[in-house]
Amino acid sequence: MFSQVRTRLASTLARLPSCLGSSGARRLTPALCKHQHRSYSADSAGVKVLYDGLCPVCVTEIRFLEFLQRNEPGKVHFIDIALPDYDGAKYQNVSYEMAMEVMHVIDENNEVHRGIPAFAVMYGAVGLHWLGHFMMWSPVRPFMEKFYATFAKNRLKWTGRGQECMTGRCEKKSE
Repeated sequence: MFSQVRTRLASTLARLPSCLGSSGARRLTPALCKHQHRSYSADSAGVKVLYDGLCPVCVTEIRFLEFLQRNEPGKVHFIDIALPDYDGAKYQNVSYEMAMEVMHVIDENNEVHRGIPAFAVMYGAVGLHWLGHFMMWSPVRPFMEKFYATFAKNRLKWTGRGQECMTGRCEKKSE
């Protein structure tokens, strides 16, 4: 099953523009690589989404979310924790290790959200309020929590990286 997912993911990523290749994936852009990925100061207003720029699943989702909020610059800031200059002290003390464990989003009030609540805040910020509400709806949330816990626990293995990525910067393993 996972080999089918990996094959399908590889096929999807192969269709992305060449500027989003393995090294370019760390510099996502909302409009098919017209601009370089920008860093934002921790003091910037708006929602801050901390994501792993070396995770192809994460990168694909972030690219889609950047596209959705392209007409509202400054509303959502995507912070790549895989970049060497990531400093958790600038982002409510969310360390690299913490951010690698589960999704973290910092809202406009500088409140940190983890896991499914983080996704709800992130989706709401890009205009997908209905999806955030659905994920947090009491009959659905336990299933979302279970699904995400499984993904978070296994995403390094499923994306060709090892557990050593949890405590230090890493690259995809060559096969």
